This record gives sequence, C-alpha cells and structure tokens, in this order.
Amino acid sequence: MKIKRLCKFCDVRTTSCTGKGSCKVECEITAICPSDDDVCVSIWRKKDDNVTFDTVCHSPSQKLYGLVLEDHNNSKCEMKERKGMGSQFFICSCSVDECNEHVFFNSNMDSQVVAVILVSLVPLLVMAVVVITSFYCYRVYRQRQASSKRKMDFSDAHAIMIDEEGSDSSSTHANNLNHNTELLPIELDVQVGKGRFAEVYKAKLKQGSTVSEEQGFETVAVKIFQYEEYASWKNEKEIFSDADLRHENVLHFLTAEERKVQRQYWLITAYQPRGNLQEYLIHHIVNWHDLWLLGGSLAQGVAHLHSDHTPCGRYKIPIAHRDIKSSNILVKSDLTCCLCDFGLALRLDNTLSVDELANSGQVGTARYMAPEVLESRINLENIESFKQADVYSMALVLWEIISRCSAIGEVKEYVPPFGNLREHPCVESMKDSVLRDRGRPEIPNSWINHTGIQVVCASIEDCWDHDPEARLTAQCVAERFNDMEYLDKLSERSDSEEKIPEEIFVVDEK
Repeated sequence: MKIKRLCKFCDVRTTSCTGKGSCKVECEITAICPSDDDVCVSIWRKKDDNVTFDTVCHSPSQKLYGLVLEDHNNSKCEMKERKGMGSQFFICSCSVDECNEHVFFNSNMDSQVVAVILVSLVPLLVMAVVVITSFYCYRVYRQRQASSKRKMDFSDAHAIMIDEEGSDSSSTHANNLNHNTELLPIELDVQVGKGRFAEVYKAKLKQGSTVSEEQGFETVAVKIFQYEEYASWKNEKEIFSDADLRHENVLHFLTAEERKVQRQYWLITAYQPRGNLQEYLIHHIVNWHDLWLLGGSLAQGVAHLHSDHTPCGRYKIPIAHRDIKSSNILVKSDLTCCLCDFGLALRLDNTLSVDELANSGQVGTARYMAPEVLESRINLENIESFKQADVYSMALVLWEIISRCSAIGEVKEYVPPFGNLREHPCVESMKDSVLRDRGRPEIPNSWINHTGIQVVCASIEDCWDHDPEARLTAQCVAERFNDMEYLDKLSERSDSEEKIPEEIFVVDEK
C-alpha cells in the first residue's frame, strides 16, 4: 500500500533565520500530503524587519503564489530567490519526507561566470543527469518501499495513515478529507468556547514516530460538531478546503475528521491562546497602537475573503462570512485578528443562480445583522450585497474595539453594540432599533478628539450606512488603516494628543 509524502506544514511564523547558509524551520507539525504527486515546500520572506517561514505540501503541477515549483525532485530544499513578490522572497521544493525542515541558501555567484560554466559543461551535464536521475529514482523507490513497512506502525503520530475499506473513521489534512484513515492522536484538554453548532477545545496533537520515542505535542484547537450538525461542519470544512483562503488574518486550518464512533465531526485548527476578541475586550483596555493592529488586521482579513484574486493576482472565488462578530474573531499573539467560524459562510460563485442564493436564507446573529438582512431584502441579483452586509457587521466590531481604547479618554466597561437591548435580542427587536428608529451605537464627541479615532469613526459611519451601496468596501477600510501607520509610529513616541497631527489623508473611493 502506497504511503503519501510527509512534509512539515505550519502557518506563517517568524524566524531568526538570516537567509544565509542553512536553517532549520521552526515547525513541529508533520502532515501527510493529500495528493500522490505533492512535494514539500518552504518559503522564506523578509519585509522590512519582519522575517517569516511558511511550510506546506503542494502539487508541482500547480503554481504556488503564481510561481512554478522548480527543482521539486531534489532531496534537499535549496532556496532560490524570486523577484517581483513585494518583498525579499525565497522558495524551495523537494520530494523526500520532511525535506523542507532544513533549507539551504546558496551564496551569490557571478551570473556571467555561471553561464559560461554551464554552457561549456552542457554535454557532460546531460549525461550526468540521465545517470543520476536513474540512480536517484531507483534509490527513492527502494526507500519508499522500506518506509512503507516502517510507517504502518499505528503509533506514528506525525501522519494520517491509510486504513482498510471497513474503517470507521476518516480525516483530512491540508485542505482535503481523506476517507478511511486512522485518526490523529489528539488528546482533548479544556473547553475554551461554545457556539450554536459546536464546542471548541484546547487540545494536544501528539508527536513521535515510534512507540519508544518520547512523545511531545503541538497545541491545537478542536471544534467538535455533534452528529446532527453535519451540515454546518461540512460547509465550514468546504470553505477551509479552498487553498486560496489561506491568509495571516484567517484562522489556520490543519485538518478535519469524521469521528463516527463518537458520532462527532471535528475541525482541527491552530490554537490562539488570547481567545476571541469579545473576551479580550472584556478583560483588557487597548491603546491606540493596539486598536490600529486589531482594526487594521480585521479589515485585511475581511478584504481577503471578499477579494476575487489572491495577493499574487490569481483568480479566487470571493467568500461572504455572514456572521462577523467579535466572538467569531480570534486575537493572535501579536495582537492582530484572524477570522474564524465559517459555518454560515457562502462562496460567491458567479455561477450561482438567484434561487440558489435565496435558499441561503436569513442567517447570522441578529445583533450584527445589516438592515437589509433583518428585512430579508438583500439584493440577490448582485453578489456584492453579501459583502456589503459583512461590512456593516465589521463596523460594529470596530466600534467595540474603540469603546475599549484608552485614546478616547474615559473607558467604560465593555458593552456590545446596541447594549441597551437584552443579551440575545431577536430579529424583531433589532428591526425596531435598526430599521424603525435608524439606531446605531453611540459615537460620543469625546471620541473624536484623537485624530486616528476620528478617522476610524468616520469609516465606521460609512460602513454602517443604511444604504448598502453607500458603504465602504473592506479593502477601502484596510487602506485607511494603512494610511494611519504614521500616526501609530507617532503614538509609540508619545501618548500626548498634541503631538499627533490633526490632518490625515482619507481615501474617498468606496
């Protein structure tokens, strides 16, 4: 039975690697690649002073970040610089188990000298390649045969192993559900969240490739759906299965599993110890820098969902979240946001008919519903309508962040938007407040004494406009936050409002 390739597979992580010599990737998760032809990939980026590593499985037949994977048959991951990526960008690929854990940076050689050497050695190189490739293929074949026997050990915690036809479990890794496989060795720890459809647990993903090896673990989050919530699990799994969803402001997805014995469905993701944004705001007062990070990253995450192209320019299907609220946003260790809970999300495929869009129904949380959603009068002829409803919800979350920011002066206890209503208001109550009274959360005059807060409040008011067509796009909001970066740098030098300039360029386009 053929075993698929094992690769290091971690989200974007900061690193101390300088891009010279050789480096070891700081990644504890080893995943089995979903496709037979997948190879291991490592990506090293440097933008300003921020240096990161990214490790994935990927098919060499498909472009990654718009790039063709070169040298993917190598046994070592040898970094090559690619230009035009907006930052210093190195990528390597290789086809031996876990070969992307160690990467090698070649020293720069004079390109003309290299060209002369290559031209003069072409005949010898061709012959050498034929001989070496033949030997290499034979060697890899023998290694895989031996490896197949070793890795059938059930205790292997690094991979998802293939079982017989009668297995009662299945799992997916790196965006795919692999039926009839052994379950990952996960030990649930404590419950950290509970929603309408599922419970979320902090958990340990055990590591160690043999019974005798001491087992370490990777902390992960496990979202558990009961059997009757299959539809919600399936929708969220399919949203996560879109490779183009991957973004630093979207929760990093690891795998999904059908736990048929327990009659449960699991989603396994990265664990964010700071918890959700609502809980964070309840227990913390943020400063202007924190607000700039939280609000800007939230807008970037929503803009990525709504975009019809990846950062590399490749086409992607836009996604509407349809349940944006502070409890569906996680706070990362660097105090940026990442979106989670895609159980109600909708892929805005142009091929969807009006009837198919209408069948999606009135969904979301009443407190955060846009006026047109409360009325069930969303424009189904235009998929932008779903994005506009998301932007309204995002505006309420931005208001929540500002309400707990020290830059506004006196900071009161946390209250949700429309805090005068009961804890879980119904749709009819929200209709009275939002539609009949045209109510919105209060923005006191004292808030706009701070220049940055003034700009964010103006954006919020544009985003929760009663007319969906008048609202800003998430991308426009993200750009406004980017334009305020100089204010953030000034705030690091002084908390005095007098030292912050009173004017800022505001993007007008919607």
